[in-house]
Order: sequence, then C-alpha cells, then structure tokens
Amino acid sequence: MRLSLAQARRVALAAQGFLDPPHATPTMRTLQRAVERTGVLQVDSVNVLARAHYVPLYSRMGPYDVGLLHRAAEARPRRIVEYWAHVQAFMPVELWPVMQHRMADYRARRGKWGAVADRPELERDLLALLGDRGPTTAREAAAILGDAPRTKEHWGWNWSDTRRLLDHLFTAGVVAIASRNSQFEIRYDLPERVVPHHVLALPTPRREDALRELVRRAARSHGVATVTDLRDYYRMGAAETRQAVAELVEDGELDVAEVDGWSQPAYVWSAARLPRRVRARTLLSPFDPVVWERERTERLFGFRYRIEIYVPGPQRVHGYYVLPFLLGDRLVGRVDLKADRRHADGAGRLVVRAAWAEPDAPEDTPEQLAAELRRLAGWLGLADVVVDPRGDLAVRLGSALAAG
Repeated sequence: MRLSLAQARRVALAAQGFLDPPHATPTMRTLQRAVERTGVLQVDSVNVLARAHYVPLYSRMGPYDVGLLHRAAEARPRRIVEYWAHVQAFMPVELWPVMQHRMADYRARRGKWGAVADRPELERDLLALLGDRGPTTAREAAAILGDAPRTKEHWGWNWSDTRRLLDHLFTAGVVAIASRNSQFEIRYDLPERVVPHHVLALPTPRREDALRELVRRAARSHGVATVTDLRDYYRMGAAETRQAVAELVEDGELDVAEVDGWSQPAYVWSAARLPRRVRARTLLSPFDPVVWERERTERLFGFRYRIEIYVPGPQRVHGYYVLPFLLGDRLVGRVDLKADRRHADGAGRLVVRAAWAEPDAPEDTPEQLAAELRRLAGWLGLADVVVDPRGDLAVRLGSALAAG
C-alpha cells in the first residue's frame, strides 16, 4: 500500500474523529465516541486558556458542557479514569487491567523517575486513612498524619513524603484518582471505590497480550503511523512495540504501507478510513494527540511546532501558549491565546497575543480563523476577541474579526 502525504493526513484525522458531524448539543454518547477515537486525554495543570483535557474534546465535538467530562470521570458508572497512560491522562476504565503490567513495573521501581523512600508505616497509615475517609488530597493527608512538606531549599517539587508516596502508590495501582478539587489537587482513594467492580473483576491479561492491546489502540487512534509513533502513544519500549506490531501485521490488523516523504515504514490500521476530504475547522491544544508528538506533526503536516511555556519570554518565537489552527486537512496557522477572565468590564475577553500564518495558508485563513475564535470564545464564556499586533497574521485577523 502506498499513500500520498495528503492521504495520510486524512487517514490520521479521520481516525482522531474529525469526520464526525458537529452536534448542536453534545451528549455523553458524543463524548464517549470522541474518547474512543483519541484513546487518552492528556491532563495538565496549565490553565491560561482552558485545562488541557477539555480542549481536545472541544476540537472534535465543538462547544460542549465540560460537566460531561466531570460526570464521565467522577460519577457512576465511571467511564474514564486517570492513569499514567501517555503521561498523566484520562483513559477508558476498561484499560485498568491492561495497565497492570505497567503498575507492576512501577511497584518494582518505586516511582516514575526515582525511587520513593520505603516508609511502610506511612504507607500503612495512608491506606488506612483513605479507607476510613475516602477521597483525600495529599495536602489533607499530610496535615492529618503530621507530615510536613519539604523545604524550598530542596531541588524540584516541594512535595512532602506523603505526596511522593501517594504518587508512587497511584502509578503502582495501589490507590486511584477519584477526582480533583477546584485547585486541581488530586483526591486519592482506594481503587475499589473508583474503578467499577466489573472492571476490577476482569482477568489481568498476560504482559504480551496487554502490550499488543496498547499498540492495537494506538494504531486505531493514529490510523497511519510508524513504529515510533505507535510506541509514543502509550509510552512503550522500542523492542516490545516492534514485537507487537509484527504480531498485528501477521494477524492482519495492521497493513504495511509507504507514505510519500516518510523515511520509515508506515502501518495502517486495517479498519482505517481514507476519506476524500476532511472539512475540519478548529484549534488544537498543545496537548492534543494530533500534535503532541512534534516529529510526527512535522512529518505529517510540514508544521514545526514547539511549546514555549518554559522558554524565557524574550526567546519565544511564536508565544507562550500557542494553538495550531486546523483547516481542512492542513495546519495553516497558529495563535498564542489567553483567556482574560478578569478584564475590567467583567465580561472577559479572548486575547490573541500573536497570530501567525503558515507559508501555504489559503487566502481565507483570516476569516476562517476569526470564525473559529468567536466560537471558542463563546464556549469559554468570553464576550469578545481582541488581537494584539504581533505576528504576520495579526492585522488581517483583526480586520476579519471587526468585519464579522
């Protein structure tokens, strides 16, 4: 099989749900279908525009009630649960048994990045506290157990031993995330009160079967991908990904393909759709699965993209929180956005701090982007869109907004 680059883009966007017609009022079924396509929703605390896990759903469903996501994650029957799936992410609850091999690895390593101190008494007290109290933040638990936070002289996060141990127990599957509070702090609880009983009762798959299932889901979400792409989606090892890919090819679930301009072999999900056209018009979060693997983004769209949150201001090229603009099957521009919810008039504004066009952007890009920004502002409850004069698209975008 051979695919042109345009065909590969359309396959990838179809797999991510960009063929679905917009719904006037998205429902829980709409949300579940979107999550089935993305596979995971990355969670991040940055809130300059909206939380990272809210925006990919908006990009696919249009304006929706974020309460749908909260109900899916917190109400019964719980449909999604947080885990270290890509990184910190929501995933379908049925993946809990599939992640048991990863949980076992973290138990053996005692932490994601470094070994957590072995404090059996604290671990025992924490589990007893959660058993008695239910959903509890690390700060609350530390206060109850008398565990002070680390001093600011320590390098890295100012985490107490309680917080570090709870993070380890979370990745090890000993505790689960029940919800988050208004400050975005995690509320931990025991898995049996978070994960549905019928999911906990499922058999734990063999490691090789679990790895194959993760690659299968990554392939379904990608549509077309290299081994490197498939490995990144659920952050797997290179050798185990190659083995799973070979088995899925042998079973007929993946087809080997060549994509024009790609140096590595591609693999196409056997049920992937190849539409003649994609009519998308939306903005993508920096944490959207379409663009989170920057090398794939450049290879698929010819779009060089870096998040510059941690780059000092004078050294930023495009801005602090930049969202790519998807029009049709191409990324045609990017905007640095901020939701100004505390503006003096009380109504709130969507501030475009910079706007940039790609070299091959179509002539109607300013008008199309203006329409999308008005839609986004409405979803965020912001009354106006204002454009700062930075970027080669800013003046034309401001004119399009004024004319609209």
